[in-house]
Amino acid sequence: MSSSARLARWLVPVVVLVAWLGVGGALGPYAGKLGEVATNDQAAFLPQNAESTKVIDAQKAFRQEETLPAIVVWTATGGGDVNDGQRTAATGALASLDGTAGVLGSSPAVASQDGQALQGVVQLRPDLGERLAETMEEVDRAAARVPGTNVQLAGPAARQADLGDAFAGIDGLLLGVALITVLVILLLVYRSVLLPLVIITGAVFALGLACGVVYALADRDVVRVDGQVQGILSILVIGAATDYALLLTARFREELARHDDRTAAMRAAVRESAGPVVASAATVALGLVALLLSDLTNNRALGPVGAIGIVCAVLSSLTFLPAVLVLLGRGAFWPARPKQAGAAGDSSGSRGIWSRIAALVDRAPRKVWALTLAGLIACAAFAPTLTSKGVPLDELFVNDAPSVAAQQTLSEHFPAGSGSPAVIIADADRTEQVTAAAGGLDGVARALPVTASGRPGGEAPLVVDGKVRIDATLEDASDSDAAKETVARLRAAVHAVPGSDALVGGYTAQQYDTQQTAGRDRTLIVPVVLAIILVILVGLLRSLLMPVLLVATVALNFLATLGVSSLVFQNVLGFSGTDASVPLYGFVFLVALGVDYNIFLISRVREESLKHGTRQGVLRGLTATGGVITSAGVVLAATFAALGVIPLAFLVQIAFIVAFGVLLDTLVVRSLLVPALVRDIGSAAWWPGALSRRPEGEQVRTHAG
Repeated sequence: MSSSARLARWLVPVVVLVAWLGVGGALGPYAGKLGEVATNDQAAFLPQNAESTKVIDAQKAFRQEETLPAIVVWTATGGGDVNDGQRTAATGALASLDGTAGVLGSSPAVASQDGQALQGVVQLRPDLGERLAETMEEVDRAAARVPGTNVQLAGPAARQADLGDAFAGIDGLLLGVALITVLVILLLVYRSVLLPLVIITGAVFALGLACGVVYALADRDVVRVDGQVQGILSILVIGAATDYALLLTARFREELARHDDRTAAMRAAVRESAGPVVASAATVALGLVALLLSDLTNNRALGPVGAIGIVCAVLSSLTFLPAVLVLLGRGAFWPARPKQAGAAGDSSGSRGIWSRIAALVDRAPRKVWALTLAGLIACAAFAPTLTSKGVPLDELFVNDAPSVAAQQTLSEHFPAGSGSPAVIIADADRTEQVTAAAGGLDGVARALPVTASGRPGGEAPLVVDGKVRIDATLEDASDSDAAKETVARLRAAVHAVPGSDALVGGYTAQQYDTQQTAGRDRTLIVPVVLAIILVILVGLLRSLLMPVLLVATVALNFLATLGVSSLVFQNVLGFSGTDASVPLYGFVFLVALGVDYNIFLISRVREESLKHGTRQGVLRGLTATGGVITSAGVVLAATFAALGVIPLAFLVQIAFIVAFGVLLDTLVVRSLLVPALVRDIGSAAWWPGALSRRPEGEQVRTHAG
């Protein structure tokens, strides 16, 4: 080999490595800066075309600025009734906040009917962001000046402040937990010191690149980011980059046993791994992009952000990792260096637990797939018991949140819907009729038009552009199923008033619309994602029956996971239901990621089947990929489980569904069900491809299909 050729072989990986070091140095800090462009304002993530969203726009005409209400609740120390002096002091305490930065106004304190509590509302600016916590502390300090009372803060502002606390430090905490978990697993799997660090570094570089791109887009309002999207992006990139790295690294180790030259070994490893890796990434990325079909803004936000993360993970796995491994050679695996080319040993990996599992599949394929199929169907039978009507406020946070306790106190002494009324916008000429229709409805405590002072009742209604606003206080808690049912009846009642052009919004209506939209999204997006995956598999495997088989098995795995999740959520974790978007998120992640492992397996089975026939292809493919795919599944499950450190029910539920589903797919579906089905069906599984017409046992010497 000429000196120039040798120089080029070393120069290319060095240039690639230096380029990635530049990316890491320049963009790495953005992994900790996404919070600067993130918003946890839930109103920004409502359905685009829902009635409650139209009400938000209509409300703006009734005041100069949109507000975020904080509800202050006072109860007498030691129980008993509050007195007039305390009510006067409470009103004065709230009035003292006027002029405070972020405070737009306040209401007088009013006593509950039982005389045991006071309530007042402080209207805050909705765009306070990180300053919300400071403003809420000022409200708390002012309210605490009322002698002989205990003070609690409830309402949307308090809830948003608690959400901010839940996501505080998400960058460092979540990333740290995920990286430490992955590092420990890789150390145990590879028994190598250097290789896990290389893989982790590649994943961190991929995350830095993804965060840099997302930051730039979010800063220009091209994409939206909230705490949930931010957390999922970190987990998704770390997990995917590690999975792809494991596949490539395992193949590189195999090729080192066949080639003395590390560059030749890496070229072979990339050639055989790039197709499955790119196809796997495409299923996840395009599955996420399908979320753009959703009418929920937070779903649409996750779609492009997650797809960007997956693309960055692939880039890192197919450029940074090969460059570093070529430079390190066998030293990357120290002290467990792979054998030299030509050394004794079976490169097919016929020994160990995976050879025994392959032998079991070969010996009794029908019994294996029948038993695993029966078990999955039994688990899937519980899937319909998983309710997705939203999470009540007292389950929104996993730990004890102050806003939850405050809302419970508020509900004990005032109508449960106090502070979060249903907002009705109607034609001014029909004010009395709409107010009567709303106020006379079961489930509505009272309905009053908003006056020029901004308070319901007591004065002439405020008319803006021929419209009035009517606040309907609900008897049930604003996040309860009963309140949502009341909103549905309320809409029917006010819509029936001739000429009213009435619209019903507010917090409960927003939750109701989100729930209804999420159901429509599932109906639309689920078949689109399945179609995308099917098309990718057909192109990769050059078959129709095999892709249908794989998609059916991962769909069954998803249903089985939902069934188990329902049992765990209700009987172990104490959740009465899930957020409306949880099943859709779980489907996109679990089905797309579940197909990944089947792609890794079946791609290798096809490669071996081209040389040895389908029966030997199944056995050799399962034996060769069993260890690395199981390792990848454990890494991904552990990575998603790290989402559980954020004390929100939504992310805890997503963490469990994806982590359990990935393990079920890895250990049961991919290890037993799919190989047994393909072994039992035989070469016909590749119909109508060329492999389906090749007699079993016929051997060829080419990789070409």
